[in-house]
Amino acid sequence: MFERFTGDARRVVILAQEQARERDARAIRTEHLLLALWKVPGNGALVVLDSLSVSADAVRSAVDALDGYDGDDAASLGTLGIDLDEVRRQVEQAFGPGALDRTRAARGRGRRRSGGHIPFERAAKKTLELSLREALRLDHHFLGCEHILLGLLHDGSAARILRSLGVDQDAARVAVDELVGRRAG
Repeated sequence: MFERFTGDARRVVILAQEQARERDARAIRTEHLLLALWKVPGNGALVVLDSLSVSADAVRSAVDALDGYDGDDAASLGTLGIDLDEVRRQVEQAFGPGALDRTRAARGRGRRRSGGHIPFERAAKKTLELSLREALRLDHHFLGCEHILLGLLHDGSAARILRSLGVDQDAARVAVDELVGRRAG
């Protein structure tokens, strides 16, 4: 699959690992792929996102709002009647601001090696597979950053963030096809 990736798309995958490491994540998630798009200037995904009025700051703020837990986990717990934001509020009310950050588990996060491999979570792997499918669906013989963007729009935290910022999958697909057509012509 990686033989179809453009140099920029390969860089995004590598930079997603750096994003995960900077955020003390145990795995590369879809939001790390999304953030990594902005680390490769001038790529097709940024052209599409700019045309849809999506800024790096808006995405970064939305990722930061995930606040250390995966949205899928929060949604799953929500079905059980557990609101993670309310849990955090009550803990901080009882034990002071930042109480959860002072736990042994939170302190251990920062001790992780600065190097080494960070695995991809299932949704991030699926995003890369869907990126290839999107490229093939559009009859493109390469996989670029713009296809990674389309893969990100399927599911996961990045998809929720992009939808909350008004990105529609069909509109993005049309914009990618037009962009690739302009480049080819």
